[in-house]
Amino acid sequence: MAIDRELLGQGLAKLGLLAPGEKAADSLAKRLAKYGEEIELWNPAYGLVGANGNELVVKHLLDSLAALGCIREALAGIAAARAPARDGIVRGAAFAPLPLRLADLGTGAGLPGIPLALALPDVQVSLVERMGRRIRFLENEKVVLGLSNVGLVEREVERVEGSFEILTFRAFRPFERKLFKSVFALCESDGLLVAYKGKRDKAEAELGEIEGLFSSVEIRPITVPFLDEERCLVLLRPAQGKAPD
Repeated sequence: MAIDRELLGQGLAKLGLLAPGEKAADSLAKRLAKYGEEIELWNPAYGLVGANGNELVVKHLLDSLAALGCIREALAGIAAARAPARDGIVRGAAFAPLPLRLADLGTGAGLPGIPLALALPDVQVSLVERMGRRIRFLENEKVVLGLSNVGLVEREVERVEGSFEILTFRAFRPFERKLFKSVFALCESDGLLVAYKGKRDKAEAELGEIEGLFSSVEIRPITVPFLDEERCLVLLRPAQGKAPD
């Protein structure tokens, strides 16, 4: 089934990602539409998402990118803080080590990881997924979409190795203490966990389960174009030192 490119373009415009004459943004729209069509094509065989048509565009493609501004802001802050000083003055992100790294935990069909990778070509994105059939789909998408900045990790979240500046976590598990000890272990000391959530009060209720594992928390409302549902981001920075049991 073809993706409604007009709806997608309108949504990207509302997110500030599509404007007349912006070739890079136009390319983003085309590649996102192709990705959506790939999901539609392979969904019956692989059971990727429980949506199609306009619902797929709004609840998955646009929802994934609704956090982009927040993630860009966090990456810029990390890069600027790491940049060496010259004559006592920090000159900015140009001197930061590149690329910065993002891991999408429990990525499933590549959401939000693939839309974020398309929009952040200078960021190295790792898609973490335990199910082999979904990994096979993601391998295909790397080729079809030309995702040179994407790597695949076929493991449970608890068994992932490495460290990342940004961790994304979208609609695959509630906050739970045992899991989040492993999650925060993957986060750089100056990094950020960006958890996509629905209603603020439910997100707040989940935070009690991981008390002591984070040093700061912010719940930021986000607007997904054409979606009449409450959505928010839970932004968590890892606690320093040994996590309490």
